[in-house]
Amino acid sequence: MRRRSALAAGCGGLLLVLAGCASPARNGQGASSVASSWSGRLSLRVDSDPVQSFAALFELRGTAQAGELTLTSPLGSILAKLSWSPGEALLRNGRDTRRYASVDALIQAATGAAIPVGALFAWLDGRDEQVPGWRPDLSQVAAGRLQALREEPSPRADLRIVFERA
Repeated sequence: MRRRSALAAGCGGLLLVLAGCASPARNGQGASSVASSWSGRLSLRVDSDPVQSFAALFELRGTAQAGELTLTSPLGSILAKLSWSPGEALLRNGRDTRRYASVDALIQAATGAAIPVGALFAWLDGRDEQVPGWRPDLSQVAAGRLQALREEPSPRADLRIVFERA
């Protein structure tokens, strides 16, 4: 049971970071409204006390305004599914479904802090969307690799994604 709780916590933290990247951008550049699809592997390390880390396979479909993120284990079991559309965000983890008015509300309720939004779709597309506190490395996007570091607010987070566009 303790292992399941640790998995759920890690999965939740990863979902929150990725979900936070899945709502509309705030800087005026905006994320593309054309639906896209990516799949691959991702890992997240949060330098909290204690350090938290998580890795999973993923499928990301849609746009920053409406889409779906599915996380699976290396053996193919669905760990969690997040879907969002204007006015609603759903987090499904096994039999449990949590509803929120928005992806931002989901993140705020779960972490107590705002996490950058809208950027993941732009970053995966190779566009340098500026988000305060985050530093994406887009130098390897053409080769299917993305790294983004969150330096502020604390704790520091390191998101690494190996992907292909579907």
